[in-house]
Amino acid sequence: MTSAMSPVAAPKHEGWLARHLVGSHAKWGHDPSAYDPQAIEETLPWLSIFFGRRRWFRLDVQGWERVPESPALLVSNHSGGTTVLDAWGLLFSWYRRFGSGRPVHVLSHEMVLSVGPTGRFFGRRGVLHASPATALSVLRDHRRDLLVMPGGDLDTWRPFRDRYKVRFAGRTGYARLALKAQVPIVPVANAGPHATLVVLSDGMAIAKALHIPKLARANIWPLHLALPWGLALGPLPHLPPPKLLRYRFGEPIYPPKIPPGEPPEDAVQALDEKTRAAVQGLLDDLAIST
Repeated sequence: MTSAMSPVAAPKHEGWLARHLVGSHAKWGHDPSAYDPQAIEETLPWLSIFFGRRRWFRLDVQGWERVPESPALLVSNHSGGTTVLDAWGLLFSWYRRFGSGRPVHVLSHEMVLSVGPTGRFFGRRGVLHASPATALSVLRDHRRDLLVMPGGDLDTWRPFRDRYKVRFAGRTGYARLALKAQVPIVPVANAGPHATLVVLSDGMAIAKALHIPKLARANIWPLHLALPWGLALGPLPHLPPPKLLRYRFGEPIYPPKIPPGEPPEDAVQALDEKTRAAVQGLLDDLAIST
């Protein structure tokens, strides 16, 4: 799975590596209609080898009754490094619950979708480029659910000591999206994936020195302890040991009615604050029950 991003357009000077090495013209991940329910049905059996109550990654998911009818915007913290174990477990649970007839699209970094084999694989399973126009199309035109993890790389590589802290890093594009589409936000919290490695530092200073934001639209170059590397530098995927992955869905947050056009900034900030508080509250509950 890929890292789910906030639907905020990147400046044109960022993401140079994706545009020039693999090309920004790749066809996958731009059209929600490319979602193939058969691809989901083909994927679930092999995911069930790893995810389940008695599997390598045990799952504890609560709050399904709080998920409203489509379309809804699921907003979650992001945990567990580049392996994005949190997204895999959540999506497996979603399709076990609702079936492939209720797709949930995920916004991703362009590096994954711009490469042919991974672009085709994830594109057929509903993964999309993290652009405001595409995200709005999912919710407003296709009337489907959408999952975003606004903290992106900064959240999934936050230090281990902050594993129970929400880190959206000031990214509010998701709140603007919910206001434009007039759909409810469903706060989601996860715990467990961030315990499969120990992030010592997010390496933001190193990333800046190496010009990583301009090269790859990323802000981190983490130092971490993880299998099989031991002590590793950089966003390397790791082999996660068996863990209990816990997810909690919160009560939906309905955005206020606004006139057509760009949402007022105060409405965006208020919705962002309310959502972050809701996700943090769920995460606090998970910390207490550890």
